[in-house]
Amino acid sequence: MSQPLFIGNEIYRHSSLGGKHPLSIPRVSTVMDLCRALGWVDDANYAESRPATPEELARYHAPDYVAAVQRAERDLSLSEAESIRYNLGRAGNPIYGTMFRRPATGVGASLMAARRLLQEPGIIYSPGGGTHHGRRAQASGFCYFNDAVVAILALLDGGPGIKGLQRVAYVDLDVHHGDGVEEAFRDDPRVLFVSVHEAGRWPRSGAAGDHGLGNLFNFPVPPGMNDTEMAYLIGEAIAPLVAGFRPEALLIQCGADALAEDPLGKQLLSNRALWQAVAALKGLAPRLLVTGGGGYNPWSVARCWSGVWAVLNGLDLPERLPPAAESLLRSISWNHSTGRNPPEAWLTTLADAPRQGALRDEVRALVTEAKSIGV
Repeated sequence: MSQPLFIGNEIYRHSSLGGKHPLSIPRVSTVMDLCRALGWVDDANYAESRPATPEELARYHAPDYVAAVQRAERDLSLSEAESIRYNLGRAGNPIYGTMFRRPATGVGASLMAARRLLQEPGIIYSPGGGTHHGRRAQASGFCYFNDAVVAILALLDGGPGIKGLQRVAYVDLDVHHGDGVEEAFRDDPRVLFVSVHEAGRWPRSGAAGDHGLGNLFNFPVPPGMNDTEMAYLIGEAIAPLVAGFRPEALLIQCGADALAEDPLGKQLLSNRALWQAVAALKGLAPRLLVTGGGGYNPWSVARCWSGVWAVLNGLDLPERLPPAAESLLRSISWNHSTGRNPPEAWLTTLADAPRQGALRDEVRALVTEAKSIGV
């Protein structure tokens, strides 16, 4: 693959989970538009994804669950028994008009990426992916399907005339634990699972001492994680773990909800911390898929994920955004107290000011724990 590939879809422009749901904000479409306004995406490095088919989703998800999501989209309702059984229409997973097509498109993008990477090593970016909470037969945490699991299975399975891979690494940088991916692969020695997440935050899983078969590493960081601590985790533990595993492919889930401006997390990262993490990890496997994930402030998501694309391409960031990009960010509206008066830096720049800080003993202890196991 001669250059990194950006996978997107117009469905994100017209689809919303509705009302005051945290995912009612513009995210993926803004990243697509911002990268185009910066001259970073054109027809040569962009591909439109298609929705995964029910058969493709059934490689991991229960067929009856997939059918229930389709039926709920069609009818905009489910019986109470089905709603409880599949966790649909409740617990933050609403029934809405594109509830099958939208998440299936995210899976389709990651599946497209996996198949292309099997054919030719390279770098692929899919900001619409990262739905790491999806369970085999239930929606969970705003995630109806699990694109990472389906993509990893495709990499392991191979395809017609293409041998499957033997070692795939997954690194999750979201503020929430990647519980759905861990559940799928915790007993599979072919998959290295690493998750950095906020300790005590929903879904309240991902303990540091749980290592599965030895390829499972969780870093539950207390609230207030700063750039210094993220860099320490990546440099001292996570990058060495990934390198030691010698993966043939690496997936990075780049949720933006560990940034200081996010309303659902209590971490204090700048977007530079995530960019530096991606930069440190991206050369550790010949095949790289980077996805989005959580992130509930539309400006911090757009700026962070656009910067991720810059990192993947080795592009320099402008000190001040060009007029078209600035106009795009000024056009965003967000029905949140923080959105009424956004700081000027959110509208005119991509990079946050660095947020360095003390390296706490709790973070050092997580690294010591990981080093005691290794890969």
